Amino acid sequence: MTALVALVDASRAATATSKRLAKVAALADALGSLDPDEIVPAVGLLVGAPRQGRLGVGWATLADRRPTPADQPTLTVLDVDRAFAHLAAAQGSGSQRERGAVLEDLFARSTRDEQDHLYRVIIGELRQGANEGVLTDAVAKAAGRPVAEVRRAAMLLGDLGAAARVALTGGDLDVGLTPLVGVQPMLAATARTVTDALALTGPASVEWKLDGARIQVHRSGDDVRVFTRSLHEIGARVPDIVTAALAVPVERFVVDGESLGLDLDGNPLKFQDTMTASTALRPFFFDVLHVGGESLIDRPLAERKAALAELVPSPLRLPTLDTGDSEAAEVFAQTALDAGHEGVMVKALDSPYQAGRRGATWRKVKPVHTLDLVVLAAEWGHGRRRGWLSNLHLGARGPDSTFVMVGKTFKGMTDQLLTWQTAELQRLAIGDEAGPAAHVVHVRPERVVEIALDGVQRSTRYPGGVALRFARVRRYRDDKTPAEADTIDRVRALL
Repeated sequence: MTALVALVDASRAATATSKRLAKVAALADALGSLDPDEIVPAVGLLVGAPRQGRLGVGWATLADRRPTPADQPTLTVLDVDRAFAHLAAAQGSGSQRERGAVLEDLFARSTRDEQDHLYRVIIGELRQGANEGVLTDAVAKAAGRPVAEVRRAAMLLGDLGAAARVALTGGDLDVGLTPLVGVQPMLAATARTVTDALALTGPASVEWKLDGARIQVHRSGDDVRVFTRSLHEIGARVPDIVTAALAVPVERFVVDGESLGLDLDGNPLKFQDTMTASTALRPFFFDVLHVGGESLIDRPLAERKAALAELVPSPLRLPTLDTGDSEAAEVFAQTALDAGHEGVMVKALDSPYQAGRRGATWRKVKPVHTLDLVVLAAEWGHGRRRGWLSNLHLGARGPDSTFVMVGKTFKGMTDQLLTWQTAELQRLAIGDEAGPAAHVVHVRPERVVEIALDGVQRSTRYPGGVALRFARVRRYRDDKTPAEADTIDRVRALL
């Protein structure tokens, strides 16, 4: 059996180097020593995504259960996997107490380094510079298989762990696309304008971009499965989407699209309202990956669009325009904004469907909002950001010279900015939190930072009643004082 410390040491080695090949080598050494039943859980522990998914453990629960670490490593990969399975399965009355007991036992058996690794895996902050791309390369190296084959298998199985098991046990990586098996969705890079996007893609399908939830709908006979972007199956929660799939006069297909809530007047609901909508969710499809027993992912988008038009009726397809004319595309994009949608997608007509990839042939274009907010506090980072103040607590200007917290972000920061920011915020520090929040440093509200964001949503988490969506740092505003920061009313107006 493989000791957990072997994975922890490999993760620490990957963290310690900026060289991709060195990261791959360190991880490959650990992967090559695994038993078959350890491979899937080990991949989850290395990439920071347990195979069980949500474990039902919050940061506060975890912070209270960090006993004195063990002197010697004794935990195995399967010990941790069993503990995680127990955490995920705990439900109902007494479940928190049950999870607490499991956590206390797990951490009491862990060394200090193992505790730190498990803590970051559980709270989703394992930042070691070894993302799925690096780990995919490591699997290929450990298995002696072409990385392209491993990558494609992971995409079509929807799970790197499953692909790693096939590769490392000498299985056939030509797994194909199978209806009812969730496939990692193709993602898009960004472009500032539609004209810029067309210059990168050439003739393209310009499509409305909805502020909805990504869905992938599979049908085989009377069996319909609906997968989210993260490949959770939610068919039982979206009966209208299942009904729409069963109404299609073809019994075997896979389509990609968005679900969107509509108000009584047919106007689109915001993403937050779509996710909690009591009204029916309506599907809008923009791609077909499989139909009638044939995979289409390697066909150009133009052919897949033609197949989609034959498969589903127009009310279930997104409005699109095939063009290479930037002026026509810009006009079309404005119609999407006028209809209350996010913007447009610009997709090269000759592009294949690159499952699981953020392909350069797909570009999303949507307005970017910026706000000038005040830094209220910052959190000490983990992993590669250990020793830096990273996650910023952001406030908008409220009444009577107060500041109202509206969100956090650790994104958009270079190493140079983190170094400066850590020194500057320590200079402004007015105290640390106690207890579970001891990693938070509060500062005098004197620094204004420009934040780019995709929008805001209603939230009870922060005092202002709103929260930032996809916030990232652009720059500090040395030219602005806190009295010139954006007001909470300005932030709320983005709703």
